[in-house]
Amino acid sequence: MTTVLVAYGTGEGQTADIADRIADVLRGRDAVVETVDLDERDPEPDAFDAVVVGSSIHLERQHPGVVSFVTANRDALAARPTAFFQVSLSDAVDDPERRAEAARYVDDFLEDTGWHPDRIGRFGGALRYSKYGFLKRLVLKQIARDATGDVDTSRDYEYTDWDEVDAFAADFLAFADGRLGASANDT
Repeated sequence: MTTVLVAYGTGEGQTADIADRIADVLRGRDAVVETVDLDERDPEPDAFDAVVVGSSIHLERQHPGVVSFVTANRDALAARPTAFFQVSLSDAVDDPERRAEAARYVDDFLEDTGWHPDRIGRFGGALRYSKYGFLKRLVLKQIARDATGDVDTSRDYEYTDWDEVDAFAADFLAFADGRLGASANDT
């Protein structure tokens, strides 16, 4: 069985939800998976056959714990199949300029860290107005006005395409198993 680390950094929890979904898909395909919030601890990538790293975007930057983890473990990540997923509001809309902006966030992160994951996924996130303080709610309402139009702060909005997340996870495991010479059905 392929062992997979799913490590992530999240702001209000959508990246954690996506990491959990990826882990569920991988487990459903007989992988042994450990999911780790990088704000809680730093896992050892060498203990796993493959690694998936996920990050939320805030102020055009990846989660600081993700940047630290990838930078500190670049060699270990390079030695095994890896995937990276990013969660942002810019990927929640069909606006080509905003989607290009989201792609730039990934490019900048990879250039800054020197990491070259085998697979990259970009997913729409969520507006969790109920979790924001006054100032953050005001700023995100302004951003949402242009991006999604979802400015009713009395409710939350989710933009994640779960079928896309499932496909990303399945594709990565098939790739990892192929690279490792393992079968997803071996037990």
